[in-house]
Amino acid sequence: MLAALIADDLDAALQLGLLDAQPCPGCDGGCNARLIEARDARLVALAARERHRARDARLQRRKAERQAARAPAATIASAAPALPSAAADALARALAKARERTSR
Repeated sequence: MLAALIADDLDAALQLGLLDAQPCPGCDGGCNARLIEARDARLVALAARERHRARDARLQRRKAERQAARAPAATIASAAPALPSAAADALARALAKARERTSR
């Protein structure tokens, strides 16, 4: 495992059990320190990744809840009766006049 760490091959070190590694009684202090440091750094990174994923899931859930809360209001508004034809004509004329004034 230490050879993989020295070669900067974290994938191999992880496959060899880096996350569960314990200090080796037969190794010197520098070897054990490097092993424990690498293990702890990976555990911190994995915890950070898990927090990030949980945050993303929470934000997606909140977004879905907000959209669901807005959906009934949108369906009620779209179910409102249309304007009578005389009112719709008057509105169309007013909008045309307003566009004409702004285009000048």
